[in-house]
Amino acid sequence: MTDTTTSTAPPRGGGSATRRVSKHALLIICGVVMIYPLLWMLSSSFKPTDVIFRDPSLWPREIDLTNYTKGWTALGQPFQLYLWNSAVIAIASIVGNLLSCSLAAYAFARLEFRGRKILFAAMLATLMLPIHVLIVPQYVLFSQLDWINTTLPLIVPKFLATDAFFIFLMVQFIRGLPRELDEAARLDGCGHLGIYWRIIIPLSVPALATSALFTFIWTWNDFFSQLIFLTNPDLYTVPVALRSFVDGQGESAWGQLFAMSVVGLAPIFGFFLAGQRYLTQGLATTGLK
Repeated sequence: MTDTTTSTAPPRGGGSATRRVSKHALLIICGVVMIYPLLWMLSSSFKPTDVIFRDPSLWPREIDLTNYTKGWTALGQPFQLYLWNSAVIAIASIVGNLLSCSLAAYAFARLEFRGRKILFAAMLATLMLPIHVLIVPQYVLFSQLDWINTTLPLIVPKFLATDAFFIFLMVQFIRGLPRELDEAARLDGCGHLGIYWRIIIPLSVPALATSALFTFIWTWNDFFSQLIFLTNPDLYTVPVALRSFVDGQGESAWGQLFAMSVVGLAPIFGFFLAGQRYLTQGLATTGLK
């Protein structure tokens, strides 16, 4: 007789489902840990200064907008002045980086010239130089040009392709574009500038948007360079202005500091949410992981 006994096999996919749940739970825990300081700062901005460190809860007992109203004019100037200064520097830096870095990237990715590989390697090597090594010669140079206490040291270098990271990012993107498009444009009478402007730039929107997003965030959050080159309070940016709320003697307006920090973070969140789709696409198509 034929044995018709069948064995019951364990359902497939049970282990993988458990792993997925564990990974999601771990990601949620890590996300909560990372976002907790931000939530605590937001909650503390609605509390009186003498209550902030005595009440660690994330939900204030009562909503108090005094920190926002007092903090807006606490430094002698409306806080909108510092927002405007940061916006001018950030927007000018975006324009400079997109223009200069895209031109440099096109040269490295499409042009054949002597020493290209050596120059590209030297450009990448500058990524390993910390700002603290460069700030002294930069300060000496800008001082001789009489640019100290102006926004020029923070803006002009951006138009000279000094950010190697964005050049590398755009080079990787442009190398992924088919050269047949260049040949077709050249047959239509386009030179290098025509190919760059009519072919490369329209197809490089994800890489350009990624560069613009990172430039905005890094420039808006830059404290060290702006502290060195800007000494006039009327030229202070948001990070430098926020430092003025902290007193070296220990008498600090923490509530007003947290309130204006929330205000200063709002443009970053808005810019990031607006460009998140391009950021994901840009990083996915440039080989950066």
